[in-house]
Amino acid sequence: MTTTEQDVTSGGSPFGRDATDNLWLHFSRMSAYADAPPPVIVRGEGARIYDDRGKSYLDGLAGLFVVQAGHGRKVLAEAAATQAEQLAFFPIWSYAHPAAIELSHRLAAAAPGDLNRVFFTTGGGEAVETAWKAAKQYFKLVGKPMKTKVISRAVAYHGTTQGALSITGLPALKDVFEPLVPGAFRVPNTNIYRAPVFGDDPKAFGRWAADQIEQQILFEGPDTVAAVFLEPVQNAGGCFPPPPGYFERVREICDRYDVLLVSDEVICAFGRLGTTFACEKFGYVPDMITCAKGMTSGYSPIGAMIASDRVMEPFLQGTASFPHGYTFGGHPVSSAVALANLDLMEAEGLNGHVLETEGAFRATLEKLLDLPIVGDVRGDGFFYGIELVKDKATKETFDDAESERLLRGFLSTALFDAGLYCRADDRGDPVVQLAPPLICGQAEFDEMEQILRSVLTEAWSRL
Repeated sequence: MTTTEQDVTSGGSPFGRDATDNLWLHFSRMSAYADAPPPVIVRGEGARIYDDRGKSYLDGLAGLFVVQAGHGRKVLAEAAATQAEQLAFFPIWSYAHPAAIELSHRLAAAAPGDLNRVFFTTGGGEAVETAWKAAKQYFKLVGKPMKTKVISRAVAYHGTTQGALSITGLPALKDVFEPLVPGAFRVPNTNIYRAPVFGDDPKAFGRWAADQIEQQILFEGPDTVAAVFLEPVQNAGGCFPPPPGYFERVREICDRYDVLLVSDEVICAFGRLGTTFACEKFGYVPDMITCAKGMTSGYSPIGAMIASDRVMEPFLQGTASFPHGYTFGGHPVSSAVALANLDLMEAEGLNGHVLETEGAFRATLEKLLDLPIVGDVRGDGFFYGIELVKDKATKETFDDAESERLLRGFLSTALFDAGLYCRADDRGDPVVQLAPPLICGQAEFDEMEQILRSVLTEAWSRL
């Protein structure tokens, strides 16, 4: 019997303590693995994942807001293999290939308004980086070179590259990388649960929150602001949906001051909220869309910035070019997988399924509001956050030390041990985030609620 076989049959990991000897895990405290290795996930099927010991978990986060069509979809793997055999790689630096051409047509057709030009990247942060650079150069080309600044929201996450991190509104993620790219400014987000004003009037709160963008533009000077970056439903902080009228007002403000509106849909696009692009659901047409994650259901990495005809027009004149790109942007295999994934989602009606069942998902999660530790349940589609509190009546939150003990010291491990992979997050007030594969239904909703109920009840007893 081999060592690996012995480890497996005795209930241990075949990877043992060597999992992090060379592997540097992302967003991780590596010292945490000095005494025990991280979980090792070896297989996925449908809405479930399996570790190297054979234990099954419900994937309550779709990997990382990614695996829309579920795990183990053979048709997507076959699409990758077929494309790799024909053309495994060629850059789109002054050249094109069929898969990227077809995918650009597909995305442009699905995008709202005149967003017809697709610039491919390999991920979401790169798409955000691309959008800021395009906005800066656009205004230089049209004779407004001072318009370089960007506005985003407090606690919002937009990526980890130097530019995207500058747009990100999470100081704890930025401090160690200072100095960052100058010219990025923050306004309040749309967390009505903790609204400083109009907390009992969503429409008035939405107007107030949008008007803060106008005030920031006026403070910086409209001739210096290039773009506003907003997620349709903000991720970090725990799934903040837009109040009624919010995006309509933001669009008005951007038009008034000649500022580009960027809809950052890296998480929200491709069915997460029940539409191909989330801006459709909330009734606004941006100047650019950034997207990634669900485009391939995670079966191969790809991202994109989709620009309007207005933004593209000056780049089509004379000797103008956009001196920006990525080696693997629009990769043939990733493009082919994206096309197959979009076909699969359409054939199985996954967008419609989300729209039909999002109410049931919300209602199931809202059952948790009877727990003393659950202060708020919020989100949209298959994208929800559950905010945890010390006192429901006052909405008192946990201090940093308490959050550390609650989230990292107990919840993250306890939820996983109980069979649910999700996110316990303290970027803002403590929340548990859920974004399951779009193939899920009531059975999975109930399983999530039951595991959460058990673990959160225990967490409260430990406080």
